[in-house]
Amino acid sequence: MIGALVEAWAEFRVHRARVLLSLVGVVIAVAALAAVVGVGSIASQAQIEQLERGAGRPATLVLNPPYDPRTGKQADPAKLAAAFDQIVERYSITYAGSVLWSGGQAQFVDGVDAVQLTVVDPAYGPMHRVQLARGDWFSDRDELRLTPALVVSDAVWRRLGSPDLATHPTLTLIGRQPTTGVILGVLPPDPYVGNLQAYLLGSGYAALAPSAAPGASPLPMYEFWVPLELADPLAERIRAEVGAAFGEGWVVDVQRQDYLAWGAGDPLEPVRIVLLAIAGLILLLGALSLVNIALVTVRQRVREIGIRRAFGATAPRVFLAVLLESVVATVIAGFVGVVLAVILVQSDWIQGLIAPGLQDAVPFPVEAAVIGLVAATGVGALAGLLPALVAVRVKVVDAIRY
Repeated sequence: MIGALVEAWAEFRVHRARVLLSLVGVVIAVAALAAVVGVGSIASQAQIEQLERGAGRPATLVLNPPYDPRTGKQADPAKLAAAFDQIVERYSITYAGSVLWSGGQAQFVDGVDAVQLTVVDPAYGPMHRVQLARGDWFSDRDELRLTPALVVSDAVWRRLGSPDLATHPTLTLIGRQPTTGVILGVLPPDPYVGNLQAYLLGSGYAALAPSAAPGASPLPMYEFWVPLELADPLAERIRAEVGAAFGEGWVVDVQRQDYLAWGAGDPLEPVRIVLLAIAGLILLLGALSLVNIALVTVRQRVREIGIRRAFGATAPRVFLAVLLESVVATVIAGFVGVVLAVILVQSDWIQGLIAPGLQDAVPFPVEAAVIGLVAATGVGALAGLLPALVAVRVKVVDAIRY
């Protein structure tokens, strides 16, 4: 095997110009295969992060406000908050908090306009991968502010004249009484959400006390970010403990809302299959070109093969030597293709084009490199099979006379 590999490398060096020209298609195909897998990993991570921004990271449990179906009565807010604090402390849950959507109004230079308010805790940011274009997200210290802290959408920030956050710009919210909040951060522009939006902490909301929007629930829901393997048992524990706190007959709803609980498939799978099919076609064309070159090379080496057979080279030895020539060439081409794919996929321009604002960097997947090299090796073996069979069938006497 070692001798056959050495001979294959020597033949590749002798005919490198001709072989390299035939391997251009293989290099392109392997690069395409590896790049498709690599780009798919980046796009999948971007899709996952987008889903986590909306529904939370796996596993996110949601405790909806309990109610009594017999009377239609809702839970007491103070009692529900106490039950939440007890659960967080008992099970040492690091990331947990309340979420309440409400409506309000804000005073701008050109008049008063409606603003969607989202009342959260500081843990909401890491739980939902909140991204900021500028400024900072809430911290625990912001709950102690006398002036409420705000994180506003890009539309609100531009409506205020795009002020520098270092100057501590403010936004006046109008509820039961006007309250001025300090803007800490600004969300990135969202072409799909052009409405005016602001996040504020529960303490700021309590001080503001705006009138609830029509149909909005006055009670928040509570979210818990817990380990995946503990999601189901913790959901049962939370349901049981909150139910015990409110008594028999109360409906307590605890469920998962993260994307893994939905069982959603990969939306990029059809595109990935099409790209892999195109890359496979290119790889097949490269293999046909390589077969052609290998057959011509074998025809030119008929005399050499005959002399080798005359000096005792067996048919399997000749077959292996010719086969490995194609394999060595395509492995080199596969390596070059994988390197090109890594350079392409890991470039900042490509990653910014595919997944702008990606929070967790995605390394080039090892399976992409393995797929590329295995595909190149397989093509080399298939391309070298026919020339190897032709070389084995050469008769010694006819070859020497050739």
